[in-house]
Amino acid sequence: MIFGYPEALLRLLWVLCWDPKTTNAIARQFWYGAEMEYDPHNLEMGDRYKLLIGTIVPRPIALISTVSTTGQNNLAPFSFFAGVGSNPMTVLFCPANRPDGSEKDTLRNAKPVSEGGVGEFVINISTEAYASRMAAAAEPLPPEQSEFLFVDLTPTASRQVKPPRVLESPVCFECRTLSVTRTNGSEPLAGNVVLGEVVHIFVDDDLVNEQMHVDATKLAAVGRMGGLEYCRTQDRFKMAMGKAALNQRRGEPF
Repeated sequence: MIFGYPEALLRLLWVLCWDPKTTNAIARQFWYGAEMEYDPHNLEMGDRYKLLIGTIVPRPIALISTVSTTGQNNLAPFSFFAGVGSNPMTVLFCPANRPDGSEKDTLRNAKPVSEGGVGEFVINISTEAYASRMAAAAEPLPPEQSEFLFVDLTPTASRQVKPPRVLESPVCFECRTLSVTRTNGSEPLAGNVVLGEVVHIFVDDDLVNEQMHVDATKLAAVGRMGGLEYCRTQDRFKMAMGKAALNQRRGEPF
């Protein structure tokens, strides 16, 4: 006891008064809850995947159509998908290897001709109108069986590439493969990044105005969350960019 107070209490008060780093850490835990930290190398592969798909949300879904070197059409959804740039117009998607390390049909078809593929693919934007059929296209069918027929979506000829586009999709990007980056070779479930240049675009007439603005309500795109959850894109808000955004903080949450 010191001056009638427990020594442990006095030590705590001293830390709070004279060690701002500790004070801030305690305050953060009080207001925001304790933080967890992980070394991904110490996590099981499945747990790494759960963290990725549970926190990188929502993710747009590319329903990607390809064709094999023998002419067999293929269709599969990918939510590790994004735009890259507009000069030239480029996109990417990330098909992981199968559990045995082999390539998925989409990767085998879309990889460059120099690597044995066709080197082309079509990104069909996934919407509410055919969301269940998009999800059904993830069924692991044998290479000789077409997902188009399995999920009852209509293949129609593209303008600049060999793979067909999906007639039901309101937006389709025809792409030529620029490169494939393999993050871990032929290891099981290793990621691959397919980079493609958009060479032709199909967009429904009533989606885009004269200023090239897309009507998000009419598009009604769907996104992927963690697990088996999906989301709609109808709950939106506008926010300024840069410094002006700070003036909107009074209204949070939006």
